[in-house]
Amino acid sequence: MADGELVEVDARSPATLRYRVEGMDCPSCASKIETAVGRVAGAEDIRVNYGTQILAFRLDEAATPRSAIEDQVRKLGYAIAPVEGPRVIAGEPGAAEPEVRSPVRQRWWRGAKAQLAAVLGGLTAVGFAASLVAPALDHWAYLPAALFGLAFFGRKAIAAARAGSPFSIEMLMSIATVGAIAIGAASEAAVVVFLFTIGELLEGVAAGRARAGIEALGALVPKTALLVENGTAREVSAARLKVGDLVLVRPGDRVSADGEVVEGASEVDESPVTGESVPVSKAEGTPVFAGSVNASGALQVRVTKPASDNTIARIIRLVEEAQEAKAPTARFIERFSAVYTPIAVSIAALVAVAPPLLLGADWDTWVYRGLALLLVACPCALILSTPAAIASGLAVGARRGLLVKGGGALETIGRVRTVAFDKTGTLTEGRPRVTDVLVLTGSERTMLGLAAAVENGSSHPLGRAILERAAADGIPLRPAKDSRTIPGKAVEAVVTGKQVSVGSPSHASAQAPLPADVKQAVGGWEGEGKTVVVVSVDGSPIGLVAVRDEPRADAAAGIRALRDFGVRPVMLTGDNPRTGKAIAAALGLDVQAGLLPEDKLREIGVLKERAPVAMVGDGINDAPALAAASVGIAMGGGTDVALETADAALLNSRVVDVAALVGLSRATLANIHQNVAIALGLKAVFLVTTVIGVTGLWPAVLADTGATVLVTINALRLLGHRFRFKDDR
Repeated sequence: MADGELVEVDARSPATLRYRVEGMDCPSCASKIETAVGRVAGAEDIRVNYGTQILAFRLDEAATPRSAIEDQVRKLGYAIAPVEGPRVIAGEPGAAEPEVRSPVRQRWWRGAKAQLAAVLGGLTAVGFAASLVAPALDHWAYLPAALFGLAFFGRKAIAAARAGSPFSIEMLMSIATVGAIAIGAASEAAVVVFLFTIGELLEGVAAGRARAGIEALGALVPKTALLVENGTAREVSAARLKVGDLVLVRPGDRVSADGEVVEGASEVDESPVTGESVPVSKAEGTPVFAGSVNASGALQVRVTKPASDNTIARIIRLVEEAQEAKAPTARFIERFSAVYTPIAVSIAALVAVAPPLLLGADWDTWVYRGLALLLVACPCALILSTPAAIASGLAVGARRGLLVKGGGALETIGRVRTVAFDKTGTLTEGRPRVTDVLVLTGSERTMLGLAAAVENGSSHPLGRAILERAAADGIPLRPAKDSRTIPGKAVEAVVTGKQVSVGSPSHASAQAPLPADVKQAVGGWEGEGKTVVVVSVDGSPIGLVAVRDEPRADAAAGIRALRDFGVRPVMLTGDNPRTGKAIAAALGLDVQAGLLPEDKLREIGVLKERAPVAMVGDGINDAPALAAASVGIAMGGGTDVALETADAALLNSRVVDVAALVGLSRATLANIHQNVAIALGLKAVFLVTTVIGVTGLWPAVLADTGATVLVTINALRLLGHRFRFKDDR
């Protein structure tokens, strides 16, 4: 079993349990739960995935009841409930299907954290107003807010400490709050707990959005299928299909299961699964993927994989596993607090009691200095240093249409050394266009007019490209009749009394031999990654039309801007190698083509071993790679799943905005480093002056407040960040 793999366990087995834990909004939550459960006797093989909110473990119930695990998790402040097992379909005894019901999600503003933030905000505002009216009551005015927040988070801090995580972020904040109250700075204590609550609330909102994106993947597979039995088709639940079943897929339907075509011919849009920009011809013996869309002829498909293992189900598992791989990574403040908190508290306590006990010094003097030192050690400025810079970075990015879902993603983007791009809809526009026209007989307008007349009403991307070109050239559409489609080969119709065909070169050459120069033109265009169709009249070719999904207007500039940052761009595409290489050569980047979602995931893993890597994509098939990369970036015009799975989104769908993100992230990282230096530098200076008695409580208050002001002002400088790139328009 691979290390870190989430084991699929059977909820019906007495030795294995699966729970849904509500409220996990960051990897540190998963870490605390895993540590707490690990301390319970009889619990082993513990797996916590905060992305899906699933806790899975084995338990010796002879030694420990499962209620002990539930109580342990609830003490940490999380809601926990068993995951439902398979359920029986009403009216069909013994028949079962996988559980598909999603948990009811509560609106974020109705949750406990939102209510806590509202109460703390209200109490802090009341305290501020009261302190203005009666300055002498400043401490008492803010005390209710500070104590209310401390009661909530202090209880969680104590529970985490008892469960094996003594220096959690709640403990860090609680000690800071107690220290501020102890020396009479209740206003700072109130602000600390309020800002901490806001941060926790935002993390929960972001985590909930990401989980909704994973659930949206399942919507690609239809809920029902047409099962063929004894020559007739009846509607059944797609989840009940078994290997060997025969299903009917009508034109316009989504394929309900992975399978193999046993009857019929058609073209299938596989872009949601493979990223292939042009529909793929399907005939007897060819495979089809669940979630793809049948474009034309009816197909009968023999199911080759159960619903639990179809293409979309595998993609969902890949996304979940990729997110789980990030779970062990704790937030920086958690790791830092494990060292900072005990050292700061120990030094403050030592300063307060050691001189009186060991040297007979005055207790009042050294307790005073200990309290002052505790206030100097108060991490208000340090806690704010990163969020302040992140908030400014996110704000300036949003003005440009760069949506980043959190501070962690914004920091990571600046550290990437490789950016992997999907092709279709990311580096390219996502829709084919006519690139070349070769007339063999007559005029270009006549040839395009006949082709457009045949394609009128077509939903095929190649047909739409020809219709758009005809409309752009002002060519009127002639009436056509007796239209018919030869799947994978051609579209035919009668126009002005002549039989006109728009089809593949192989189909045209079967009707009439193509001249050598025409074959050479076809080969040349296909070598450039273009799809070529031949327009024929009464069996004789009159012209060629080349179509390709062209690069975005700013794609080349975006690639150059990344190289200027020292970042290597590479293309990972599910499209055919010929097209992938042609686009990559035009833009000047490396390429890996013909990749399925699991292939992209593997390539991301290889790149990630060398240095942090970003993945940029827009499709369902990109979701696993987006989740597995150090940071995932979605194009704004992409699917909801790509946008929800990714860590950032480019709302304007510009390739150059990837470089803009890198530049913004690096500026934010520099600002964070400056803020940390300010916060720690001032604390170091006042730590020394407080111990030797040069400064006391009021200078300590000014030092802490001054550091906070300086950090905030420095972070606000980011709002003036300028995005400047060569050829950036």
